[in-house]
Amino acid sequence: MGPTASGKSALAMAVAAELPVEIVSVDSAQVYRGMDVGTAKPSVAERVRVRHHLIDIVDPTEAYSAARFRADATRLVSESSARRRIPLLVGGTMLYFKALAAGLADLPPADPALRASIDAEAAERGWPALHAELARVDAETASRLAPNDAQRIQRALEVFRLTGTPMSRLLGSGNVATRREPPRDLPSLSIALIPADRAALHARIAARFDAMLAAGLVDELRALRERHALHAGLPSMRCVGYRQAWEHLEGRYDTAELRSRGIYATRQLAKRQLTWLRSWPEVMAFDPFEPEARKRVLAAVRSLAGM
Repeated sequence: MGPTASGKSALAMAVAAELPVEIVSVDSAQVYRGMDVGTAKPSVAERVRVRHHLIDIVDPTEAYSAARFRADATRLVSESSARRRIPLLVGGTMLYFKALAAGLADLPPADPALRASIDAEAAERGWPALHAELARVDAETASRLAPNDAQRIQRALEVFRLTGTPMSRLLGSGNVATRREPPRDLPSLSIALIPADRAALHARIAARFDAMLAAGLVDELRALRERHALHAGLPSMRCVGYRQAWEHLEGRYDTAELRSRGIYATRQLAKRQLTWLRSWPEVMAFDPFEPEARKRVLAAVRSLAGM
């Protein structure tokens, strides 16, 4: 686990070079086909060298939920283990990690009519106004979300309006009658990459976003819009980078502003990921920029696997 641009994928490949590993992606953007540049997917060569899962499994017109991830990841962990491989879960979508490690509350399914109503409110009032409304009814959830995190604000308000109960309370419930428990048949180890030098992380974020722009992020999105019936409210189009590229293609700002907004949004994402990690129980934390990080992480995985 770790914030964006902290080197998770490179470290996972380093582990895979030494140990019999299969990688399960824990990334809510890498699931989408055709969204390659802006999600920093492993290359085709890397996926040939090491088996990867949960990459390119849905079209960008579809939704992919934490509940679906949990079911898929649970199955893949069991299958990888049966093949005598170490299932290495790698990514930065902390809600997915939580769903797998702590179980999943039985939240109500999506209500298309209510979502359309919330979207209409956002179009009129703006997402920061709806974030403020969420803060009044579910302060705990609102505190973890950016004022423009449309997808998660929408879901939290949807859950509250459907149930009358804050989503944070439902997610925190320990009632086994309303909670699907996590799998517990395999030993596990939680490894967090937490950079001590925040400035170095920010520099890597900027460099990676620049590389994405140079690699054709805007052209990739333009092609996706021509191929699929996309709209700005889809979860895929709310991913960091794609949301800003969408607004750029809509003529709302120029390339320089796209870069500025994209880097800022990515830094905010990293900040939220680090907030999750600081509260994660029983985690082994490593500084990914420390020279011995790879050797120490490899030793930890070897110890767990008994190798």
